[in-house]
Amino acid sequence: MIIDFHTHVHPPREQARPFWKGKCPATIENVLATHERAGLSISVISSAAQYLRDLTREQALPELRASNEYMASLRDAYPDKIVAIATTIPGGGDEYLKELERAVKQDDLRAVLISSSHRGAYPDDDDALPFFDLVTKLDIPVFIHPPAVGFGEERVNVYRLASSVGRPFDNCLAISRLIVRGIYERFPTLKIVGSHLAGGMSEIIGRMDYAYEMGDEAFFLGSYEPMLITRKPSDYLRMMYMDTTSYHAPAIRCAADTIGADRLVFGSDSPMLLSIKQKAIDVVREAGFTPEEEAAIMGGTAKMLLKL
Repeated sequence: MIIDFHTHVHPPREQARPFWKGKCPATIENVLATHERAGLSISVISSAAQYLRDLTREQALPELRASNEYMASLRDAYPDKIVAIATTIPGGGDEYLKELERAVKQDDLRAVLISSSHRGAYPDDDDALPFFDLVTKLDIPVFIHPPAVGFGEERVNVYRLASSVGRPFDNCLAISRLIVRGIYERFPTLKIVGSHLAGGMSEIIGRMDYAYEMGDEAFFLGSYEPMLITRKPSDYLRMMYMDTTSYHAPAIRCAADTIGADRLVFGSDSPMLLSIKQKAIDVVREAGFTPEEEAAIMGGTAKMLLKL
């Protein structure tokens, strides 16, 4: 069994935008074509909603509802191949919460994608707390995915660095903030899935641990107040999940050694880039997992999270 947790379909309105020049890759036809070529069992589709960066929260709500309904319609059209997840803005307010609850309970969307940041807001902001309360009550995974560009846009606008470097950076920042701001203290049953190996969290988590553990000795690094966690950050990191989208076997191995192979789910991010699907599969198989570990990564853990 292979479940690809990370594929994208844009709503029709976004697909038709002139930016794509009639060649938007995020279509259900491309999902199905790559699904067949790679021999997948299930493709999990989501709208990354990066086009929302130019919309206020009020303007974005009807777009998100239309997107959620479109994802559900595609799942209904291909129920043996497609699982759909919702998209929302975590600090959007009551109407966003109502739409997410509707999408989960009425449309049977099995998880929710949020951006690691949206117009300068991050998911650890206080106005997002009702969102995390809702998703824990609904018992659905939260898939954290980067926006088109997060912080530092002015320095990653060359050589496609916004995609290759900037987006993982934003993911890493968002997840690190959630940890130190005590999200797992408030919601210990929360199921976060960090896309793109959580933006490299496994490599920097040791630095987060010493920032927490060294106390007054590290006064010159800045304040650690208010203290909102009771354990070192790596303990909380092991409470989350990551997808394997990285295209680099040693990075996947590092993540498995940090949080456990049973906390990884296979992801390709294809579409968007169609030709990279097979490489995403190959690097997991090159990472030296046992057959049992590989089976969990390639499908077993996703099946559990999505209640398939």
